[in-house]
Parts: sequence; structure tokens; C-alpha cells
Amino acid sequence: MNEKEEKEKKKRLSAVALKYKMSEDPAPKVAAKGKGLIAERIIELAKENDIPIKEDPDLVEILMKLDLNQFIPEELYQVVAEVLAFVYRMSGKYGESKN
Repeated sequence: MNEKEEKEKKKRLSAVALKYKMSEDPAPKVAAKGKGLIAERIIELAKENDIPIKEDPDLVEILMKLDLNQFIPEELYQVVAEVLAFVYRMSGKYGESKN
């Protein structure tokens, strides 16, 4: 991949971080979102903090339309629950609440 293609790829990259405190929140909410360099930084921070990353471009596209700190809509509960189950399994914390 040449430099121009690499820049285009980074430009298209999108990322959304969700936050969910079972004891406090009625649903997960958008904690961070961005494209390009911001998306790269979100991913970098997740890796630095051993937060599992789940790639799902279709879900990211939908979540990008939400505002920061907005709870996910009910229509997304099932798919986000699957993502959270994946995250809990990957982090070895399935069944525990995340703070």
C-alpha cells in the first residue's frame, strides 16, 4: 500500500467506544467516537488499557450517528449485548460488572 492509500485508509477509519455501568446506566452509551486520527487514538487507548476491540463496521456506522453520552437506542440492545458479551469473554470478566 502506498502512502496515499494509507492516508485514505486512515481517513476512512471510524471508531466508537461504549461505556456501560450496569449499576448506574439503563443502557450502554457512546463514550467516544471519531474518524481518522481520532479513531486511531480511540483504538490506541483501548489497546493501551487492555480493552478488547470488536470490529463491526455496520454497527460503528450506526453508532457514529449518536451523540456523545447518548444511550444506545432499544433497537441496538441485542447487537450491543453480543458485543459486550464478547468483550467480557475476552477480558475474562464475563458475569462481572465493569466500572
